[in-house]
Amino acid sequence: MGSFQGKTVFITGASRGIGLAIGLRLAQEGANIVIAAKTTEPHPKLPGTIYTAAAEIVAAGGQALPLMVDVRSEESIYAAVEETIKTFGGIDILVNNASAISLTPTLQTDMKRYDLMHQINTRGTFLTSKACLPHLLKAQNPHVLNLSPPLNMETRWFAPHVAYTMAKFGMSMCVLGMAGEFKKQGVAFNALWPRTAIATAAVQNLLGGDESIRRCRKPDIMADAAHLIFGQDSRQCTGNFFIDDQVLRDLGGITDFSNYRYTDIADEELMPDFFV
Repeated sequence: MGSFQGKTVFITGASRGIGLAIGLRLAQEGANIVIAAKTTEPHPKLPGTIYTAAAEIVAAGGQALPLMVDVRSEESIYAAVEETIKTFGGIDILVNNASAISLTPTLQTDMKRYDLMHQINTRGTFLTSKACLPHLLKAQNPHVLNLSPPLNMETRWFAPHVAYTMAKFGMSMCVLGMAGEFKKQGVAFNALWPRTAIATAAVQNLLGGDESIRRCRKPDIMADAAHLIFGQDSRQCTGNFFIDDQVLRDLGGITDFSNYRYTDIADEELMPDFFV
């Protein structure tokens, strides 16, 4: 596994949660982390801003570029990419992490919420990938990682929340299509998804609070899995729908995941994530 010293990593939604965890993991090896997120002022229900995230990145050993970015805005994304190139000279890795969630059935899904999920999840992922690609094509081992699920086309994953599933699967369809489209040019496109729920603000606020958090794994498991994926040859490792603990097992030889549990509970008590 090579070091990420001097590599530039553009992460959407990196002010907290899994996006920040991935940034911190790569910062430990000297990476430049672009924190492309919306939160500039502290939020009552959501921890962290782009500036607190930047301070953590620097403390971990990396360089940070906090940028206020709305992935729904073409102008905002292209301005952030331009600032990244001006500051660091290139882009080696893109993490499409920004996401919106609303687990509502059809009749309870208002179109404003539907549009938000599709604009951030599917369109935001497509747009950010498109904006970064001219620079990724110049990189030595370019990787794009979408935090999205395997394309399991089963009714049970659609029926409870059609709108959300469509928006997340749109991110995965970007992996499927772009992996094929850019294979010859050597840009890797992969998806990464957790086997269990991960202790994030989304779980705390939307999926059951403290009781659900107790049954989660830490964001570190996703960060360690992403780190292993980015260490692979981009010409060989593309078009995959990875699951976090399977990556650690197959690429890292790790079989004991107990240190990733948020609390000291048995594996069978962990809450499975959607889509797996």
